[in-house]
Amino acid sequence: MFGLFKKDPVKKLEKEYSQLMEKAMAVQRSGDLKHYARLIEEAEAIQEKITALKEKS
Repeated sequence: MFGLFKKDPVKKLEKEYSQLMEKAMAVQRSGDLKHYARLIEEAEAIQEKITALKEKS
């Protein structure tokens, strides 16, 4: 019953992941490949967290 009002952490991470990927795409198009690589690394870390949470539940 109390879990009813809890926010799903997976949804939050998926939203953050998609925002990072969109930002990375824009940075890549501008030509800043170092910044693009950093954003992709962050996105991959978030994707790993999502995978771990999905396996856990």
